[in-house]
Amino acid sequence: MHPWAWWGWALGVAGAASLGTNPLLSVLLALAVVAVVVLRRTADPWARSVGAYFALAGIVLVVRVFFAAVAGAGQGPTVLFTLPQIELPAWAAGIRIGGPVTAEPLAYTIYDSLRLGLMLLCLGAANALANPKRALRSVPPALYEASVAVVIALSVAPQLVESTQRIRRAQRLRGGAGRGWRAVSAIVLPVLADAIDRSLSLAAAMEARGFGRTRDGRRPGPRATAALLGAMLLVTFGGFLLLAGTDAAARLVAAGCIVTGGAGVVAGLRLLGRRLAVTRYRPDRWGPRDTALLAAGVLSLATAAVLGSTLDPATHAVMHPSTDPLVWPTLHPGMALIVAGAAAPLLLTDAPPAGAPS
Repeated sequence: MHPWAWWGWALGVAGAASLGTNPLLSVLLALAVVAVVVLRRTADPWARSVGAYFALAGIVLVVRVFFAAVAGAGQGPTVLFTLPQIELPAWAAGIRIGGPVTAEPLAYTIYDSLRLGLMLLCLGAANALANPKRALRSVPPALYEASVAVVIALSVAPQLVESTQRIRRAQRLRGGAGRGWRAVSAIVLPVLADAIDRSLSLAAAMEARGFGRTRDGRRPGPRATAALLGAMLLVTFGGFLLLAGTDAAARLVAAGCIVTGGAGVVAGLRLLGRRLAVTRYRPDRWGPRDTALLAAGVLSLATAAVLGSTLDPATHAVMHPSTDPLVWPTLHPGMALIVAGAAAPLLLTDAPPAGAPS
């Protein structure tokens, strides 16, 4: 599959998760994303980084719930338990540490933490399923320099995880694996040294391949760059109006800004890309299955946006369950489309052979 198709699917599911706080929907989406990652990831080094995102999502959930219970879960009628309360000086009025822990604010924190953790899982899924090197070959020439920085930034976590696993495995083979802070220090320094060596090798490889050179030897002019930036800002402004507008006139202006800015972005990218001579060896082709995979993510996002923006109070209550008063969350029939879009890669893609890289 095309790497940007994976990213489009993952961002669509992450966007759908951000539009609601229903814990049942968050759990179902998390199960679908985990199933896709487990059954469709390859044996590449970056595919092993998904465990770090799982750990990060768990840390976010535990830390937020802990601080909510200690310092922010005291407003509500349903008292779960009481913690020892610390008396603070007068200048810290309004801050509470300890005391009664109620179910209403604690439930809200759990719902919101599940949403944030699911968004992290979606990013981890994209990192585990999409090849960053192939993604770098598939960007427009005008965005080549920016895309290099983005791809390098996104591949930092997988590379650190790979280096840590390789160094720990080498230390165990030498019989030097210890525990505690001594083992941590024995791993951190080699990992940092390996990261520096990889950075120097990447810089030498980019220099040897003539990275950043143009056809006519000149850089793109400031006017063309400013025009492209203005078109991007126009698209951003149109998206803001579309999200904030409540009447038909505001939505019409937002649609005009998005269409005009989008046309300007496409024209600017084509104009700036003519100066860059970017070669591609075996370029990735965008096929029908890639389109279907991207459409699955768009389906999840569009369905969540429709359910979240509806004026029906019952539907809005399903997407955002009430925590004060505390009610049991329920599911809406339209949420089946959101989960189906998240699980669609199981039907649209093939399982990689065991131990085969992408």
